[in-house]
Amino acid sequence: MARPRYLVSSWPWRAVGYLVSGVLAGALVLVGIVVLVAAGGVLAVVLVGVPLLGLTVLVGVPVASMERRRLGLIDRDPVAGAHDVPTGPGPWVWYTTRLREQLTWRELGYAVLFAGLLWPVEALVATVALLFPGSMVAAPLLMATVGDGQEVKVLKQWTVTTWPGAFGVAVLGVVLLTAGAYVLGVAAGARTGLTRLLIAPRDVDLGAKVVELTRSRVRLVDAFEAERRRIERDLHDGAQQRLVALTMTLGLARLDAPPGPLADQLARAHAEAGNALAELRELVHGIHPKVLADFGLEAAVGDAADRSPVPVDVDLDLGLSGRLPRAVETAAYFVVCEALANVARHSGASRAEVSGRHEDGRLHLRVSDDGCGGASADGGSGLTGLADRVSVLDGRLSLSSPPGGPTLLSVEIPCRTADRFA
Repeated sequence: MARPRYLVSSWPWRAVGYLVSGVLAGALVLVGIVVLVAAGGVLAVVLVGVPLLGLTVLVGVPVASMERRRLGLIDRDPVAGAHDVPTGPGPWVWYTTRLREQLTWRELGYAVLFAGLLWPVEALVATVALLFPGSMVAAPLLMATVGDGQEVKVLKQWTVTTWPGAFGVAVLGVVLLTAGAYVLGVAAGARTGLTRLLIAPRDVDLGAKVVELTRSRVRLVDAFEAERRRIERDLHDGAQQRLVALTMTLGLARLDAPPGPLADQLARAHAEAGNALAELRELVHGIHPKVLADFGLEAAVGDAADRSPVPVDVDLDLGLSGRLPRAVETAAYFVVCEALANVARHSGASRAEVSGRHEDGRLHLRVSDDGCGGASADGGSGLTGLADRVSVLDGRLSLSSPPGGPTLLSVEIPCRTADRFA
């Protein structure tokens, strides 16, 4: 806001959108809470209202989710929810899990504060900083239309009967509207700070040493990925090109050699060189696929699905204007590749599916199959190493594979696009 270009940037409009949408959302939340409590209280006599009162406790969960989305209008750093994953299926397990979380009760407190206090304050700020100066700016127009060129009442407080007076009021309104833009920016910033304080996930035990340890792990991952890319580049541009030249030379020598033992030896050498070249290409692709580096995660996952011996349906729509961080793309790609390899080797599935999306600053991936189930992260499946890779990025990897199937591998990694806030 201290920059001179603030007034001509999008931030005043963002502040207006955030505060005005907060007024509308707060009014709806107030109505929803009042209706739930009233209906639950009235119907509690016949026990029908007891479930409604129970749902009222969780009203903060959808409200907080909505508020995290609205923060994107102002806050550059997205806030993601951190609710625990239920330990089993079913609505009751989900409900009891939410009741045990401290975040659920903080979100309920925020919803009550939002419905009872915050949105009226936002309405007052928007009215004083926007509507009042706006009505002053419109004084000449109102005088020419409603006042028949004779008079106009400004803010219903004083009457202006001359055109110079009307234009003077309009100029004053422009000045107040300019000041109001800064007031709206300050109010929106304070409001987002309060929202982040109340509904952002907390970890009171996280100290400076843990933060530094996490950062060092991320730096190690980045260095490891850079080394993988260097090895891939060296193999692709060096050994692979030499093998290609050797294969071509052996092929030409085989064509020129007369039939006999020499031609047979050249044919076998040519075949072995071709096999070595194919294995090297597969090795290079496994180290760091070029399609991932050049075209991103969606193209790389599609390529992995095409190479899978089991038919794979891909529904990966990240909806991004930019690329994900390299570490996130690499981790997500190798999770998909390892999962599809396990499907082909162990599941006996006839079909698999890979789906994913980018939402609330997090990448969500799911790999499922219709196989026999019984998969485990132990026993050399390779998923343990992938889980470690995901955990370095503060992500989570979960596996559900009951006997008889189906198998579902889920990955969630916090991230944002590389150029979203550039």
